[in-house]
Amino acid sequence: MSETDDLVVSASWVAERLNDPDVRVVDVRDAWEYDGIGHVPGAVNVPFDSFRTSDGESGMMPPRENWIDLLAAAGVTPETHLVAYDDTHGVFAARFLVTALYHGHPIERLHLLDGDFSSWTRDHETASASVSVERAEYDPEPPGETPFVGADAVAAASESDAVVVDTRRPEEYAEGHIPGAVNLDWKDLVDEDTRGVKHPDELEVVLGEKGIVPGERVVLYCNTARRISHTFVVLRWLGFAGVQFYEGSLTEWRELGREVVS
Repeated sequence: MSETDDLVVSASWVAERLNDPDVRVVDVRDAWEYDGIGHVPGAVNVPFDSFRTSDGESGMMPPRENWIDLLAAAGVTPETHLVAYDDTHGVFAARFLVTALYHGHPIERLHLLDGDFSSWTRDHETASASVSVERAEYDPEPPGETPFVGADAVAAASESDAVVVDTRRPEEYAEGHIPGAVNLDWKDLVDEDTRGVKHPDELEVVLGEKGIVPGERVVLYCNTARRISHTFVVLRWLGFAGVQFYEGSLTEWRELGREVVS
């Protein structure tokens, strides 16, 4: 079993671990949704806007001290297995997980609920009462190296045999993109019926059509951090080891005077 086999997990996998003290289920929806609509039993609420910022250390990443305080308040330790979900096919939850990875939480302890809250409610009970947890000590070791790269690395990748992937919508891609980039709309990886990630066999076809195959180095970019985060999580779950992540946006790329083609 690789370190990312459980990066995307089923509702049954989560249900079996709801009482496991080493597992913390995190609901990243707005507080009114968490309180008013209900949530996965035992889940704590860490709204997306609480860790979204434009004043972070890299792109939209929150400063480390803010992130540490947020997760400590949620009762998380560096040994905790984090299971994140939202109600939007997992795209906001994926951003939570990528943020955790950026700040040093081990990838083998990060999990995306396959599907979302609506999918969960089809076969599992929900709760309405807020969950109270004790504050924990949270200060993970900063990673020695990360998949996050800057504009220079992206430019070099576009001139090499790496696959540069634009995860925006096709119409956005058509208006302008990094030279040599292929377009992969993140929702092409989502099964509309299950609201989760498509079966690996289907993903192999979707990705293969774009030249995205195991063994290739892949560099992702977007204009929206959550969309690229979802694609990153799916690729890592599938076993793509060489996936890099440009935290800047195409807007920033243009501002740096970099070439854009259409």
